Amino acid sequence: MELNDLLNTSRRQFLTTASASAAALLSSSLTAQDGEIQTEKPQHKGTAPGLTLHKSDTAVVIIDPQNDVLSEKGLAWPLLHESLKENNTVENIERIFKAAKAHGYEVFISPHYFFPEDKGWKFNGPLETDEATENMFARKGRLSIDGLRGSGADWLERYKPYIEDGKTVVVSPHRVWGPETNDLVLQLRKYRISKIILGGMLANMCVESHLRELLEQGFEVAVVKDATAAPKHPEWGYGYTAALINYAYLAHAVLTTTEAVEIMAHNAS
Repeated sequence: MELNDLLNTSRRQFLTTASASAAALLSSSLTAQDGEIQTEKPQHKGTAPGLTLHKSDTAVVIIDPQNDVLSEKGLAWPLLHESLKENNTVENIERIFKAAKAHGYEVFISPHYFFPEDKGWKFNGPLETDEATENMFARKGRLSIDGLRGSGADWLERYKPYIEDGKTVVVSPHRVWGPETNDLVLQLRKYRISKIILGGMLANMCVESHLRELLEQGFEVAVVKDATAAPKHPEWGYGYTAALINYAYLAHAVLTTTEAVEIMAHNAS
């Protein structure tokens, strides 16, 4: 056989083998459904590969555990009560608190307050406008706790034993949705925290905003999807659906409360 014939034969054999391998790989990674080709995605089971949540470097961060968004007497109850009940949110947040305290995880609270001077803001977004109009999370002053107890800005009563135990870190209030305007990141860094179990209110606003900023700051974040809830707004839609979609795209893990509690217990030693 001439050299050129040999080379041509080798090329044909290589191309045939390569084509068969590529076809097999494509077949294993693609599935046909309803006439469309869809890429198979790995199932999101608990935590992402390589993510270990241990009390030595992991903290629980709970956002806005306050009456106005969690209590039946809260100003946001008409828009939130269905989502809160569907997710068993109030009870699940308490389960997260209880597990964190039992197993030695640091707990941080990022609250939301409006002060009298905030009435002077010249522009607001849609939800900010509603909150300002309704006096949600309202306090009488930065240096005063007059009228705070039992108000919409106060902690939900059942959470107070966990928050007011002298160990929980309550950071300064975030002023819109994310932690860019408070000292949460500083406090986490000072405690040498690099991973976060995240929950609280509202799913598609403050929780998602905290998630995005904490990711940008280099933290690994697991969101507890049933330790939050969102408004069912007659015009704007259901915020919880939007939040879940973005959690799946962004977070290092999307957990149930049961999964989060089990992980904290397992990785406490």
